[in-house]
Amino acid sequence: MKNIHILATGGTISAAGSGGKTSGYYDGKFRIEELVEGVRGIGELAHLEGEQFLNISSDDITYGDWTSLVRRLHELSANPVLDGFVITHGTNTMEETAYFLNLTVKTEKPVVLTGSMRPATANSADGVQNLYEAVALAASETAYGKGVLVVFSDGIYSGDRVQKENCFRPEAFGGRDFGCIGYMQDAEPVFLQQSVKPHTVHTEFEIAENGNYPKVEIAYFYGDADARIPEFLAEGADGLVLAGAGSGLMSKGWKEGVRRIADRIPVVRTSRIGNGYVGRDLVDEELRTLAGGTLSPVKARILLSLALRKTTDREALQKLLLKY
Repeated sequence: MKNIHILATGGTISAAGSGGKTSGYYDGKFRIEELVEGVRGIGELAHLEGEQFLNISSDDITYGDWTSLVRRLHELSANPVLDGFVITHGTNTMEETAYFLNLTVKTEKPVVLTGSMRPATANSADGVQNLYEAVALAASETAYGKGVLVVFSDGIYSGDRVQKENCFRPEAFGGRDFGCIGYMQDAEPVFLQQSVKPHTVHTEFEIAENGNYPKVEIAYFYGDADARIPEFLAEGADGLVLAGAGSGLMSKGWKEGVRRIADRIPVVRTSRIGNGYVGRDLVDEELRTLAGGTLSPVKARILLSLALRKTTDREALQKLLLKY
C-alpha cells in the first residue's frame, strides 16, 4: 500500500455541534487522529500518518499559513517513502489555498484537499466520505502529476478552477464553466479531463521565505457604487483587482478613478459573475488595466501577488494572468 501523510488545518470537518444538527457548531473540536478513526475502511486504502498542522477556521488563513504549508509539503515530499498528501481544510477559502499551492508547491506527488459542509457530529456528516475519497485519490497512481486537487462530494476538481458554489448544501464545489475533472466511485478515481494550465513544478513561482507578499486588494463593483472605493483600497496596495459587472466592467465614475490608479499600480479586471472569460478589450487600452481571463477575483489576487514578485512590467503581468 501507498504511504499517505495527512495535514489537518481545522475547519468544519473537525467541528462539533449538538443533537446531530448541521448548524451551530464550533471548529477544531476533533483532531486528525479522531477523524481518521471514524472512517471505516480508510486503513485499507493506504498506510496513514498525520499531523495537526493548524487548527483554525479557514476564514483566518493567511499568506504566512500558506507559506508554512508549502514549506512543510516540500519537507515531506522529499521523503521517498511518502507517496501523497491529504489536507483537511475549511471550505470557505479552500479554493484560495488550493490555488496558492497549485502555483507554488514543487512536487508531482498528489496533493489533495478536502473538508466538509457539516460537522462531524451531524446526523448526515459528509466529512467521513470526503476524507475517505481524498485518501483514495492521493494513493492513486492516476493522480500523480495532475497538480493540486480538491475532492468533495464525489467530485474531483483542479486547483486552478475549483470554486465554492453553495454555502449550504454538501454538494458545495464546482469547476466553473469547466466542471469537475473526474469522479470518485468509492475508492476508485475516474478522470474525465485535466487542466492545461501550468501547475506545481511547471510554474515559475516560489514562496517568499519570510511570508511577505505584495499587497493586492479586491474592489467589488455594483450599481451606484461609490467612486471612491477603488482609490480607498488602492491606498498602500501594490496591486488592485476589480470584481466588475458583466465582463469586468464598471461605471464612468469608477473608470476615472481606476485610470489614475493604473498609472501607479497594476489593476486587473475580473468578473463578479461565476463563469465566463474577461479578455483584453478596448477598456484596457483606455484605462491601462489588465484582463483577468478566467480567473475569479480571489484567484487573480493570489496570482497578481505572486507575479509581482517576478516583475512589475504590465505586458509581462498580462501574459502571466492569461497563462494561469
